Amino acid sequence: MSDFQNPYDYSGNNFFYNFFGEIEMNNKITKTLTAGVVATIAMTIVMFMAPLMGLPKMNAAEMLSMTMGFPIIVGWIMHFMIGIIFALGYTFIISKLLFKISNKILNGAIYGMIVFVFAQIAMAMMGLIFTMPKMSGNMVLMMLGSVIGHVVFGIAVSVILKSKLEVQNSILVKS
Repeated sequence: MSDFQNPYDYSGNNFFYNFFGEIEMNNKITKTLTAGVVATIAMTIVMFMAPLMGLPKMNAAEMLSMTMGFPIIVGWIMHFMIGIIFALGYTFIISKLLFKISNKILNGAIYGMIVFVFAQIAMAMMGLIFTMPKMSGNMVLMMLGSVIGHVVFGIAVSVILKSKLEVQNSILVKS
């Protein structure tokens, strides 16, 4: 990242000028929220395509809602909130630990595996509190599908956030 400071920024906030000279806010949280939502959508698409790849049907929102006894819409809201929370975890914690890995795909794949492990721990803990729905299908294939989905999530978060920073830095350098 560049240590470039915009000479026209007198506000004390992190602002930069875009190509058209308009002020845009450099807001790490907004970028992370966007990355969390987009990455969760990418993971959800992979989950819904799983049966086409020979993997069992996976629907995290349905599983969350059935486990906790809530309507499916609550499961969807929780699914996206969890995705946003994990994206925030990447931005503020994990990216600082994985900073030496410059490859966005590898960085994201490693993060996806970390998220997968956390998800398995969280599911085990939820199983102690709530009655878990019976899993249908081969458990090895379920785990493989879950790994694939979480790795897609991690890669999407990494690529989106690192690309936004690269674009921002190139705009700042050209200004």
